[in-house]
Amino acid sequence: MIPLFVDCTDKRIVIFGGGVVAFRKAAYFSREGDVLIVSRSFSKKISELPVQREVLDVSTVPDTVIARIINRAFLVIGTLPDPALNNRIGEICQDLKILFNNADGKAGDVIIPSVTRGNNYVLAVSTKGSSPAVSRFLREQIEMYYPELDEMILLQQDMRELLKHKEPSQSRRNAILQEVLRDQAIWEMLKKDPAEVRQQLKRRYLHD
Repeated sequence: MIPLFVDCTDKRIVIFGGGVVAFRKAAYFSREGDVLIVSRSFSKKISELPVQREVLDVSTVPDTVIARIINRAFLVIGTLPDPALNNRIGEICQDLKILFNNADGKAGDVIIPSVTRGNNYVLAVSTKGSSPAVSRFLREQIEMYYPELDEMILLQQDMRELLKHKEPSQSRRNAILQEVLRDQAIWEMLKKDPAEVRQQLKRRYLHD
């Protein structure tokens, strides 16, 4: 498997199951996707999401009914409590060449990572399904130790553009950006006054 960011705008995402795991997956994809949740019952939280719902007991219907529901889906997710049912849905997806993620059962061809995001970045962490707890831990560490990551990205963007006009040496430009990135004092200053940090760096590196 290789990591990949995908624009899911208006893409059909079908989730089987109506419990806590289904809610988490639906909340994740409803930011962009056209989400349909299929289950014989639904948790209260699911009613708060901008998703469609279809009442169905998957264990009582033939494969043709499932195939009809997932027709044209971009991604299907199995979160049913019975791994055998999830595996069955995965096999139908395989026959139809539809991407499948399995929350409980035989691994599908898509892993949904632990994600942290800001205005200027998205970071995804995965242990390939071996330890969701480790993925969550790493995400939390990033959020805890780098709360100014958004500001640093903006600072780096500004510095890159300014250095292009002031510093002819590309290797020197790269060295300056790395120096700024690794300076813990700058990270601390970004918490208090990002604008002042920019002015100080201009004076230091650009002689403004």
